[in-house]
Amino acid sequence: MRTAPQTTPGIASLARESAAEVTLNAHVRREHRRYLPPRGSLPTRAVLSRTGFLALAVVILFAASVLLGSYTVTIPDFFRIVGAHLTGGEKIPGASFIVMEHKLPRAVVGTLIGAAFGLSGALFQTMLRNPLASPDVIGISYGASAAAVTAIVVFGATGAVVSGAAFAGALGVAALIYGISRSGSLGSGGQRGDAAGSRLILAGVGIAAALHAVVSFLMTRADIRTAAEVLIWLNGSLNSANWERAGVLGTALLVLVPAVTLLAGPLRILELGDDTAAGLGVRVGAARLGIVVTAVGLAAAATAAAGPVAFVAFLAGPIARRFVRKASLPASALAGVLIVLSADYFAANIAPLLLAGTVLPVGVVTGALGAPFLLWLLVTSNRKDA
Repeated sequence: MRTAPQTTPGIASLARESAAEVTLNAHVRREHRRYLPPRGSLPTRAVLSRTGFLALAVVILFAASVLLGSYTVTIPDFFRIVGAHLTGGEKIPGASFIVMEHKLPRAVVGTLIGAAFGLSGALFQTMLRNPLASPDVIGISYGASAAAVTAIVVFGATGAVVSGAAFAGALGVAALIYGISRSGSLGSGGQRGDAAGSRLILAGVGIAAALHAVVSFLMTRADIRTAAEVLIWLNGSLNSANWERAGVLGTALLVLVPAVTLLAGPLRILELGDDTAAGLGVRVGAARLGIVVTAVGLAAAATAAAGPVAFVAFLAGPIARRFVRKASLPASALAGVLIVLSADYFAANIAPLLLAGTVLPVGVVTGALGAPFLLWLLVTSNRKDA
């Protein structure tokens, strides 16, 4: 008796594997189109070229911050001053002090905090795939502010103690926010990971509002002199920049920037979505925790050095992405430096000419830039969703 031909187990297994592979490839392509650079993104050589242009702009703006302004210094005199400072040679009266104790440390600290804020914002925004996910928005900067204001008003702290309190406050609030979002399985995969990311942003916004109320209450309890000191710190300022702060911040970046380099690969894969990243061998939960810790450390170190300079972390990533047409951590760091240095140059040298000698904190200028950019981002996002 003839029997109907049967498919061998090997062929059936191959068919199932092929179907699974097709499904996985379709999912990867769909996630790739959704989260990775849009059509028309530039090739690698063009991205490097545009990143190099940002680096050149940073060098030019750094030189302008040191050489130009209310007190100008020629290039030969600058190298003479630096050489004399390093070798103990003859100093130029007045000029050596202005350059080595004011202009140069101010530019160095501005460069370091710009890079730190730019990297921190880019890490959060890329990991959560949300342009609103920056330390300014999700409450980390407010954690640093509340801790610093408490140290100033309640304990009368100054200098390094205030910076240490700001650093601890940022870390504490970040741990609280992460713990709240973790209860919703942050990074557990798929839609649950996306939902937990949204919870992280919402929890941060809520905690930021509560901490803002705390800061306002403490301001009402402070005397006029202390309130003025607190207000300057809250706006973010480079007026107190010195070599000690530059050294502490530089040491922090020497530890955190290599961590960013190690996390760049997993971060890139996480852009495909949690399920796809897990399928490609990424430990999603551990990778997200490492990214959060590194990003918070960068934001906390920068805030401790100069105060919560508004919207630098929020602006740097989107500006860099639009300029190089691709998500890029180096470009985000350079964009953050450009924002801080240009805002500080305007605040220290141009604003006094327009405001009858008033020197603005750098955070006032970056805040004025960030508010309209946020509104523009919301409007364009609504148009895309419509």
